[in-house]
Amino acid sequence: MPKSGISPDTIETVSLWADHCCVYCKSQDKYSPHGFTIDHIIPLSLGGTNDLENLAYACFLCNRLKSNKTEAFDNLSEKLVPLFNPRKDSWHQHFAWNEDATLVIGISPGGRATVDVLQLNREKLIEYRRAVMPLGTHPPK
Repeated sequence: MPKSGISPDTIETVSLWADHCCVYCKSQDKYSPHGFTIDHIIPLSLGGTNDLENLAYACFLCNRLKSNKTEAFDNLSEKLVPLFNPRKDSWHQHFAWNEDATLVIGISPGGRATVDVLQLNREKLIEYRRAVMPLGTHPPK
């Protein structure tokens, strides 16, 4: 069993549930030079568990940027709000693509806070989205 205590079968289940895409930025693991990770939605350090309901498939940088955060400040509502929870929330209720599908737009307080904290429009992600679009795989279904 990996160091995280999460079995390979559980990792495969979580990656299949996410359709092999980062649940946050929607990048696809098959195009990533870095391995994807299992994110604890509620971090272990804050009482989270290794239960499937608390696990999400994330690219390395989204997982690293999220770290142990579960909430963040939304500048528009000027409130501390929960970050997007991929096991409880629908991506499309919190995010949308801009016209050319290169930018993730937060459309809810939690979506906006998640876009900011996880830097979902960092330069390399925008380049990635432009590069895979001609392949017909972005945006993912």
